[in-house]
Formats: sequence, structure tokens, C-alpha cells
Amino acid sequence: MKTRKITVLAMAIALAMILSYVESLIPSPGIPGVKMGLANIVVVFCLYRLGWKEAAGVSLLRVFLVSLLFGHAASLMYSAAGAVLSLLGMIGLKATDRLGCVAVSVIGGVLHNVGQILIAWALMGPNVVYYLPVLIVSGTVTGVLIGVLAGLIVKRIKI
Repeated sequence: MKTRKITVLAMAIALAMILSYVESLIPSPGIPGVKMGLANIVVVFCLYRLGWKEAAGVSLLRVFLVSLLFGHAASLMYSAAGAVLSLLGMIGLKATDRLGCVAVSVIGGVLHNVGQILIAWALMGPNVVYYLPVLIVSGTVTGVLIGVLAGLIVKRIKI
């Protein structure tokens, strides 16, 4: 791997971690589990500019490192499940080359929440599924916002 690419990936991981930390400082909108997903800006950018393997690496390393530094085992389980499902959906949708950053980000946001609900179901039982519609709406709204921002960055930054 070239030094330039390693440097870009290291900066992407660092930026994603910083965005995750900044997001943790933003008060919840009153709905448990609802977050913007600011680090996903970096993941979507990497998916479009560097490739799916690099985007997956950035996302998974960020989840692990943020959980290690600022979280706990439960946060790692929820974040990892959401990240893996989100990545699979975003990579699959991007591979079709039919839709842009916004649609890819929306599917990522929604699937991230689905992944977290699956873990909650496994730990707490099926009653948590009733919370899924709220998370789907929030994943869609935040996915649009993150997708628009990521799309602007993808257009302006060439690697």
C-alpha cells in the first residue's frame, strides 16, 4: 500500500473518531438511541473515493477504537452490529451505481439502526422491535443529511 493511501486512511480513521466523540457531546433529541451518525460522512466518503475495503476498515476500526476509548462492551456490541449491517447495505447499494451518496447513506443509517435493534432483541427480548419504526424514521432523516454532506465532500475532494 502506498504511503499516501495509508496517510489518507489514518486521517480518515482519526476524523471519524473525532466526529464520534463530538457527537457524543451533543445532547440527545429526547429519543434514546437517535444520533446523527457524523462519522458516517467519513465512511461514505471513503466508500466513494477509496473503495469498499477501505471504507469497511475505517468504519470497523473507528467502532473498535471509540468503544475502547470512550465506551464499554455493550457499546461495542451495538455499534459493531450496526456498522456491519450498515456497511453491507451501503456497499451493496453503491455497487449498483444507480443511486448516489444520499441513498447509500440512508440505507446505511436505517440498517445501522436495524443492527442495533437485533442486538437489543437478543439481549432484552422481542419487545424492542416496537421501537424500530422510530429508528427507521430517524435513520432516514439523518441518512439524508449525512448523505448530502458526504456527497458535497466527495465532489470537492479528489484523492
